[in-house]
Amino acid sequence: MNNTRRIKTFIGAMMSAAAVAVGYAGLMSHTMHAYFALAVLALAAVTSRMKVKLPGINGNMSMNLPFLLTAVVTLSAAEAVVVTCISTAVQCWPRKNAKFSVPQMVFNLSMMVFATCMASLMFHAEWLHGTHGSSSPLGLVLATVALFFGQTAPVAGIVAMSEGKAAGEIWWSLAHLSFPYYVISAGVTTMVQTISSHLGWGLALAVFPIMYGIYRSYRLYFGRLAQALNPEIRANAASAGSR
Repeated sequence: MNNTRRIKTFIGAMMSAAAVAVGYAGLMSHTMHAYFALAVLALAAVTSRMKVKLPGINGNMSMNLPFLLTAVVTLSAAEAVVVTCISTAVQCWPRKNAKFSVPQMVFNLSMMVFATCMASLMFHAEWLHGTHGSSSPLGLVLATVALFFGQTAPVAGIVAMSEGKAAGEIWWSLAHLSFPYYVISAGVTTMVQTISSHLGWGLALAVFPIMYGIYRSYRLYFGRLAQALNPEIRANAASAGSR
């Protein structure tokens, strides 16, 4: 089986998994939260365009993760899927003059929907109800872990097929670079929950400047790391600085 066929099969598998996950979201949804859901959606969509290129890997990292986590732990499963779908579509929409790739969009949407539903399943698991899973730190940890593996494993798989590299090696590099961000995102999610529960959902918008600061910090850090990994980039940067 050639690479193109394997990639199409992999994308088809992700689409099937996403379809099952959407069915779960429809069955397991609880009370809707219209205004808070719109606020989370707006934040997720805006921050989805704040992306940083991962050095040494053909991929990027978006700053919308805390708001996807917030959707998982505070909204119904159906609302979380809607937030995920719209913010992912905004994130993947090509910039001006860039080529639109239908397979890439389908894969990203399927992967994100599946990961979100798995996170919601873990957070709202029956066995956590006895420990007040709707607000327990353990529930948030499990949801974060589910998103982490649900996103990084499929991305590593599709990149490995596209570039003919070892999936395990790509996943390790991806996990090494992105894991701290998942930990930070869990902390930001807790902050959003605390602010919204005590001061109202509107003031949760105050978290946006924090995400912008994290975005700028990651851009600076990954930019320097990319230069360190690529002698040619480092040489060009040095040459530009001497002009």
